[in-house]
Amino acid sequence: MKRKDKSANPIEPEIRMELPRRSFLQTALAGGAVASTAYLSLTRDLLAKESGPIVIGHQCELTGGFSSWGYWHDKCAKAAAALINEGGGIAGRKLEVPVADTESNPAAGARKLRSLIQRSRARFVVGSVHSGIMLASIPIASELKTPYFSAGEATEATGSKGTRYSFRTGTDTYALAAAGAPWAFKNLGKNWTMIFPDYAWGHSHHQEHRKLIEAMGGKVNDPIAVPLGTKDLVPYLAKIPEETEVLFSVFFGALSVAFYTQSKSMKLDEKMKMYSVSGTIEAILPEAINGAAENVFFLENFPRPLEYKNDEYHKKFIEMMNIDPVHAKENGSDRVMAKSHAWQSYENFFVLKQAIEASGWQRKKDTPGVIEALEGLKMENSIAHPQGAKLLRAQDHSGMIDCYISQVQNGKFVVSKRIPRAEMESLLPPRYDFRKYKL
Repeated sequence: MKRKDKSANPIEPEIRMELPRRSFLQTALAGGAVASTAYLSLTRDLLAKESGPIVIGHQCELTGGFSSWGYWHDKCAKAAAALINEGGGIAGRKLEVPVADTESNPAAGARKLRSLIQRSRARFVVGSVHSGIMLASIPIASELKTPYFSAGEATEATGSKGTRYSFRTGTDTYALAAAGAPWAFKNLGKNWTMIFPDYAWGHSHHQEHRKLIEAMGGKVNDPIAVPLGTKDLVPYLAKIPEETEVLFSVFFGALSVAFYTQSKSMKLDEKMKMYSVSGTIEAILPEAINGAAENVFFLENFPRPLEYKNDEYHKKFIEMMNIDPVHAKENGSDRVMAKSHAWQSYENFFVLKQAIEASGWQRKKDTPGVIEALEGLKMENSIAHPQGAKLLRAQDHSGMIDCYISQVQNGKFVVSKRIPRAEMESLLPPRYDFRKYKL
């Protein structure tokens, strides 16, 4: 008898939503994730008898260096699964979500993805936020002809290493540069130094931002790549040129805390403007690092305070996540939501629901129809898409979303500018068209 892989056991959703089914199917997800009533009535019983539950796997960082993010991705996935099942499932079939813990390690994540697909029979996968794991996983998902939604930001996932099977509803480094660099160049300074971890995510940010800054006539100094696991950043911070006007940093977790506290102690924030992306302070409360992030500007994918996107869907999402509406801190604990990224592990289930129902998918051989339905998919601001309306671009499978420039003021994120996706799309035309490849 084969030993079962404990990391791939199906997990029943733990969160039960208090939404009536009619409201879910006819109102809350209008324009989002529902096939026609006629289609559902004709196929519900047939599909349930033929194939049973629809299995969408979740590849998630439950342990290791990214576990503070993974906690929220897991919580979002469970909330989405519960809400979908409360509303009758996907095309009348129950949704099951087996989870694979990547251990925040590319080798383990890739191995467990294969198990998730082959042993747990996941037909679709909502994948990792860790760029290294994401890039190791895409070839496996593509080999096994399984649509894979990543939440990591390395451009390669929907770029040079992307395939017909790889998708991302959120931003990548290409989009983040297009969204934030023009504003930062105009408002913060034209001489930039970039410091980042010696890892795919940081290098990708450097490459994309450098192209735009130099194209606008700015100067980008030599990059400073810091080895993963470094605790003393002072030798690296000492390399920053005196003429630097904007210090663009890309760290995560403990490295972020080290960067902000040590750069503050060196008074670098008094000599230059500090600019970054939301991932560098994900799951971190500014107050918890003694004001070290004060006055730093961040490009966010989803504003932390409710007031900057104050609608019923954002409010309901906050209630589901059990976080406060100002700091995104979990009620009753010290955890802060990884809000700019974890929404993807909620919304991507509804994206797949919409495509599965629209294409009439019944079994694995029908997957090409789902991929075609995903290419160019439009999503409306709704309970299924609380981050906001968006487009899954047909050519490169990239999400086109609104972004926000925020600054930490008195320990709170204050939005300085909302950047509509239409404003930045001209700066990031598709560089690949995966539709040219056969399914």
